[in-house]
Amino acid sequence: MYSVNDVVVYGSFGVCRITAVEKRDLTGTEQEYYILKHLGSDSSVCYVPVNNEKALSKMHSVCTRAQVDELISYMGTGELIWIDNEIKRKEEYSRIIKGDDKKELIMLVRTLYLRRRELTENGRRLRITDENYLSLAEKMLFEEFAYALGIEQSEVAGYIEQHI
Repeated sequence: MYSVNDVVVYGSFGVCRITAVEKRDLTGTEQEYYILKHLGSDSSVCYVPVNNEKALSKMHSVCTRAQVDELISYMGTGELIWIDNEIKRKEEYSRIIKGDDKKELIMLVRTLYLRRRELTENGRRLRITDENYLSLAEKMLFEEFAYALGIEQSEVAGYIEQHI
């Protein structure tokens, strides 16, 4: 159970502060909700039903600095997630984005970085779908890492490079 003022990550919505736990009627039935306010935007608010296990499974505490460093060290040793079949690749990348496994997410970023570099060296570009998955995965990871490390989101890539 989370409390008011806890900072959590909620799926791809990002790093949020729980501003209240209130009963609301948002679906025709009154129930209790965590009210999450995105730390990067005063106007972004999300309502998470307290008794909905599926919704709650997307919410977790922010990583610690030690956990971030462990994930970064894993980045250099984990297996790449490139799939040649575009349809299967989209399915797998979508599953990773929707999931809660940060190791898979960080390996997705590494895979797409390396693939983009390989294609660039051959005068080609990464497909727009893959670029979109890369951007979303970076946003999800970098926002949480920045909060955990106490740095700006724009500094996270440099931090990762220094620690690989």
